[in-house]
Amino acid sequence: MSNVKVSIVMPSLNVCKYIEQCMDSVLNQTLKDIEIICVDAGSTDGTLEILEGYAKRDSRISIVKSDKKSYGYQMNLGFDAATGEYFGIIETDDYAEPDMFEKLYAQAKKDDADVVKSGFFYYFSKPTETNEASPVASAVMCSKVFCPTTDFASPLEQSEFFNIKPTIWSAVYKKEFIRENKIRFNETPGASYQDASFNFKVWSLAKRVRLVEDCFLHYRQDNENSSINSPGKVYCVCDEYEEMERFLNATESLASKKSMLEGVKSRLKYDSYIWNYERLSDDLKVEFIKHASEEFKDDLARGKVQADFLPSYKYDTLKIIAKDPMKYHEWRVKNGDAPIATNPDETKLGIIKRLVVGGLKSIKENGLLYTAREVLIRIKRHL
Repeated sequence: MSNVKVSIVMPSLNVCKYIEQCMDSVLNQTLKDIEIICVDAGSTDGTLEILEGYAKRDSRISIVKSDKKSYGYQMNLGFDAATGEYFGIIETDDYAEPDMFEKLYAQAKKDDADVVKSGFFYYFSKPTETNEASPVASAVMCSKVFCPTTDFASPLEQSEFFNIKPTIWSAVYKKEFIRENKIRFNETPGASYQDASFNFKVWSLAKRVRLVEDCFLHYRQDNENSSINSPGKVYCVCDEYEEMERFLNATESLASKKSMLEGVKSRLKYDSYIWNYERLSDDLKVEFIKHASEEFKDDLARGKVQADFLPSYKYDTLKIIAKDPMKYHEWRVKNGDAPIATNPDETKLGIIKRLVVGGLKSIKENGLLYTAREVLIRIKRHL
């Protein structure tokens, strides 16, 4: 195809329950100058046959067959085949608003952006159909073009930006940016959080980024086969941080920023490992937190962890995990997800005070409405 504005890469594996809703949402985009690259990893439930039926009816669709069941490998195949000015991603159990790519592409062209990233909806199809808006950032952050590695006032603010959800499918990426920087997905087996290292590479190398408040992508939460619902993938998240380490060591253009990006990575790693710990069964929690302890201990010894990039309570907690992982685990069993007190005598009032200070800082930087909305979303997500 010629004059393709956006290439939409769609990895699939056994999603026949959702594929038609997804495909229809992409075919009905108001931006018509698109190509749709479906990369199937050997579906056996009828998904591939459904895709082939769509391809017969619309010449914008091409099907690539992956010989590996690896999300990262599928994505690399799709990006290699793409010809558009910008690349988009739609995961095939989700679906998109009709104007998603028209608006993201228009913003990208206006700003000559490497990346334009929007918000999304948490989508539940049962017990009743529900969409919860999750904007990517405040109106202040969405009002400008910026560079993720140079345009933040403090290390903590920078790590907070890198730590926004790695929703790689709520964005478009300039083809030249991806190709010239040789940005690739980690080709580990299955769907195993390969978005984490991809997202880190993108933010590390992008020079012009625009965030958009609007939400376009409906992110399905009730697919029991989703990788986020797979407790068996205990250590897959660790593979992503190994890939980030390899990337930083191999990318000569980032040599002057390497120390700073190591600090950012230490913050991302802490949050990812705690998230992973929280979703596991009790016996796996113990196994994983002991593994995390060894990694944190090694990172501290090698100077990879930098206090300025983490909120103080997270930095203190990381050191506790490195020294005594079972102390941390026992605290969590007893106190839930309340931040662990560095001082055992610290009162719950003190912990609450720390959280309030963080909330006030967010109000100052992002406004009351944005902060209140984020608090409500997080409360609802943990009910």
